[in-house]
Amino acid sequence: MKTRLEADSIGILEVPADAYYGVQSLRAKHNFPITSRPLHPEFIKSIVILKKAAALTNENAGELSSEVSEAICTACNEILEGKLFDQFIVDAIQGGAGTSANMNANEVIANRADELLGGTKGSYQHVHPNDHVNMAQSTNDIIPSAGKLTVLKLLVPLFRELERLLNALLEKSKQFDHILKMGRTQLQDAVPIRLGQVFHGYASMVSRDRKRIKKAHREMYTVNLGGTAVGTAINVSDSYFYKIVPNLEKITGYPLKQAEDLFDATENLDGFVAVSGVVKTCAVDLSKMCNDLRLMSSGPKTGFGEINLPAKQNGSSIMPGKVNPVIPEVVSQVAFHIVGHDTTITMAAEAGQLELNAFEPVVFCNLFESITTLEKAVDTLIVNCITGITANRKHCKDLMESSAGIATALCPHIGYKASATIAKTAVKTGKSVRELVLEQGIMTEKELEEVLDPYLMTEVGEERKEDEARRKAC
Repeated sequence: MKTRLEADSIGILEVPADAYYGVQSLRAKHNFPITSRPLHPEFIKSIVILKKAAALTNENAGELSSEVSEAICTACNEILEGKLFDQFIVDAIQGGAGTSANMNANEVIANRADELLGGTKGSYQHVHPNDHVNMAQSTNDIIPSAGKLTVLKLLVPLFRELERLLNALLEKSKQFDHILKMGRTQLQDAVPIRLGQVFHGYASMVSRDRKRIKKAHREMYTVNLGGTAVGTAINVSDSYFYKIVPNLEKITGYPLKQAEDLFDATENLDGFVAVSGVVKTCAVDLSKMCNDLRLMSSGPKTGFGEINLPAKQNGSSIMPGKVNPVIPEVVSQVAFHIVGHDTTITMAAEAGQLELNAFEPVVFCNLFESITTLEKAVDTLIVNCITGITANRKHCKDLMESSAGIATALCPHIGYKASATIAKTAVKTGKSVRELVLEQGIMTEKELEEVLDPYLMTEVGEERKEDEARRKAC
């Protein structure tokens, strides 16, 4: 393999002759063989977008020649089109607050831009990684700003998937609205509920998660560009300082704004903690719902058996015919994964010191993965589970009617103590509540029909009033 020699402040290294990365990227690759995972593709694009915006802004400020600016922008556009991604060689988790990622981008862009202007890789004859590509920038404002652009991009498909899930759950709530089942609290019989109401509850939960994510999206609009190293805007022209964020806004289409306090925005990562918390909350909500689905579908003969989940794969290597709830299970595992990521992000944000948090790489590595894995989990939950759920209507009804829990409806008419006695007797004897009330002459059959009407027990507010009005009219 042919090589070229490149030097930095540490010393000299042999770099592959055809590589667009340089000595600092290669040194980082050697120093941080941590995860074997590259930078997230969208993170790379975000860094490159920032470099393009910086080049244009420096050109407008008269600090960068139009020739060099055009070459840098062309190189950036090529990367944004998907070229040269294999030249981003640094690990996702790295020391130095993201300097390695920043310099990897600077070197790749510089070498390609220099090549466009007639130079050779590694010569930096026309375009230098630091002097030109990184002009008026620091890792400390580029990397957190790139992190925010990446989060903005990644949250959009997650938001869309949650909308699909919301609609799928609402459809199931309509489909199952006529199916009565026994509600349970603490896994014990409670009072009747409609299966449609159960799924509507899940839909409301997802709707709330979407609102949180939308709010978290707005959290990312404020960037610290122009603050450079610590927020003092050292080595930045006035023109660049005031125009970099508006120019970036034009390129991205996001309503970005420069932080009012650049010192705060440079050293604190609480915005990313907030986003992670929202993603974690959504994951926890979905895992809870999936636990419910597993319980309601348990059996098929010895469990609840109220619903059927789509059969997606053989459930056992030893037990023939067994089918497991693998889709809800994978969603819960994603949730556990995300909770772990959230803890890492929280502690990394807390560990920042003075004017900079050095642990941004691990924050971004975990946060990006949390968002993308949740997005994929939601997709498989919709396609391979929710849309194919069916209900065992008769079994639901039989379980409800055999439960002593419906004795709760007697309380307003015969009191808590008498109702409790009926419930205990029903459990002990195996007789239904209805049978016992009639046997003991506590109510007439007509009275009982109204009191123990399961539909009436499940109606709320105006729905109940309308039903009662119809009964009286009859």
